[in-house]
Amino acid sequence: MDTILLNPEGNLLNYSYTEMIINMVAALVIGMLLSVTYRVTHKGLSYSQSFSQTVVFITLIVAIVMMVIGGSLARAFALVGALSIIRFRTVLKDTKDMSFIFGALALGMAAGTSNYFLAAAGSVMVIFLAYLLYKSNFGAVYKSEFILRFRFFRRGESSHYLEAINSICKRSDLLHMEPSGDNESVSLTYDLALKDDRTADELTKMIGGLEDVSEVVLIASKNDVDF
Repeated sequence: MDTILLNPEGNLLNYSYTEMIINMVAALVIGMLLSVTYRVTHKGLSYSQSFSQTVVFITLIVAIVMMVIGGSLARAFALVGALSIIRFRTVLKDTKDMSFIFGALALGMAAGTSNYFLAAAGSVMVIFLAYLLYKSNFGAVYKSEFILRFRFFRRGESSHYLEAINSICKRSDLLHMEPSGDNESVSLTYDLALKDDRTADELTKMIGGLEDVSEVVLIASKNDVDF
């Protein structure tokens, strides 16, 4: 004979104690997996450890909230009123982070309502999609390998640094040109892709060794470059 569980007010509970524990553990595991996926697939310099931990908390807390609400419409409205006093002012640095927030919410709801198949299948699909988009670099318009900056003095021949760039790079595009105040020199910025048998060290040595070139800076670029 099944045990009937009542809350302190004498109302019937929607979940057994065992089911509550299972739901919370499932939500915690899902949150951890989402957090690890976020850390591994993140690109750029805007990674946040706090956001990674927030994903775990959100998944678990949403599961608890769903169990608190159960099938009670009154509890749902009461919870909305209680949460309305909270103000979230944190601005997400990466728009893709919003997808992890929604993923944590949806999967936390699935775990909190004991829909284990949906929670498991949804987790697999979300994590798989994140890795697939990360590996394929889906949606990238322009892929840059290096950004080369240097100052060229106009008294020299521009063909010298152009020959050096072409000998080492399989592709080069001029991004920016800024003349000095006295118009004696110009600051140049190039986007480059090195040949397979060439290295960045060779490029900097060759460009830096030119007589009319100074202030050589080479920046590795692993992400999309906006112009």
